[in-house]
Amino acid sequence: MILTDTHTHLYSEEFQNDRAEMIQRAIDNGVSRFFVPSIDSSYTEKMYALETQFPENIYLMMGLHPCYVKPETYEQEIAHVEQQLASRKFQAVGEIGIDLFWDKTTLPLQQDAFKRQIQLAKHYKLAINIHCRDAFDEVFEVLEDEKSDDLFGIFHCFTGNLDQAERAIGLGMKLGIGGVVTFKNGKIDQFLHEVDLKHIVLETDSPYLAPIPYRGKRNESSYTVLVAEKLAQIYQLPIEEIAQITSKNSKAIFGI
Repeated sequence: MILTDTHTHLYSEEFQNDRAEMIQRAIDNGVSRFFVPSIDSSYTEKMYALETQFPENIYLMMGLHPCYVKPETYEQEIAHVEQQLASRKFQAVGEIGIDLFWDKTTLPLQQDAFKRQIQLAKHYKLAINIHCRDAFDEVFEVLEDEKSDDLFGIFHCFTGNLDQAERAIGLGMKLGIGGVVTFKNGKIDQFLHEVDLKHIVLETDSPYLAPIPYRGKRNESSYTVLVAEKLAQIYQLPIEEIAQITSKNSKAIFGI
């Protein structure tokens, strides 16, 4: 059984004391592919070091996270993304999007950064990996503006309703499903069975959003298994089939 974690921050300081062991634990649990999003330029070298250490397992994205879109550094950070995308192969542009939970004042800059990075993804024929928090309307507005046959990717950590799920799928997105699906108040477990499994990929967003029974603790990629087990219950399918279909979906999105 091969599982794929389509969104994991393996370079996080949360893993500084046991990073290699944590990654090996995930591999031992059948999670053999890890897709690592970028946050800002300060993490680029750490991402490359991880790729060198686990070349058969780790795949990188490049992008500027919306929470790191700041007036004083924004242009330099976008320039860094452009430079990196031009210099080597990545699997996606991400994570990019809009976050209005932490800072609403940077919305115009976040919208501009999102659009510019979507256009970079189109130029390089890459998927996008979307971060959306308290900003479904704003994210959909940008996606509608950029709607085209070469717009595709993953709506990371999807926490919307069925209508929003269908809208995201209609715009070329897969839904990234992680630990929230195991939460009693997560709500997405109530309608997910109405979404065809061909539109779903697995993720952890580790070290954040650990699934039950680890909620509130450090998340890690080995817990992808727990997300898959929950989907097996929801779809009433063997976990091996969940693993096979969602991994196939991720390969299609990331071009592997």
